Amino acid sequence: MSDDEAPVQASLRPLLPSDTAALAMLFRASIFELTEEDYDADQQEAWAAAADDEAAFGARLAAGLTLVAVADGEPVGFVSVTDNKTIDMLYVHPLAAEQGVGTLLCNAAETLVKGRGGKSLVADASDTALGFFQARGYEAQQRNTVQRDNAWLANTTVKKSLVDGEPTP
Repeated sequence: MSDDEAPVQASLRPLLPSDTAALAMLFRASIFELTEEDYDADQQEAWAAAADDEAAFGARLAAGLTLVAVADGEPVGFVSVTDNKTIDMLYVHPLAAEQGVGTLLCNAAETLVKGRGGKSLVADASDTALGFFQARGYEAQQRNTVQRDNAWLANTTVKKSLVDGEPTP
């Protein structure tokens, strides 16, 4: 994006059953195009395999509160919150990266969780997304290593207090 281009103007809506295929493609594209500096090809492939079974991927999205960011009629990102306390997935299409879509989605997730009585929000942030979360006030809680197929992936559990003036425990 050049300096004279406007950021992506996206709106939010709830997940629709018909979104599954598009969000699975977005999920894969995000992993393969945005994480290559932090994860090797085997790690990316193992991670992206979570969307190979689209029915299971759709069920995972439907099990949480999932919001879809849409621009020009197409999904450009999504966030899924489970148990009113965990960001299970937050992905932005590579063409919309660093244009405010992730911020829009995260703001909405935080507002919804807080509005439903949640006091904090946690996420397992990839090495690629860790800086994004930390810039939003999430604090690292622990480092994790997760096995996916034959690959090991590292991430960091982060947490943010949603109660004004209260530090993250």
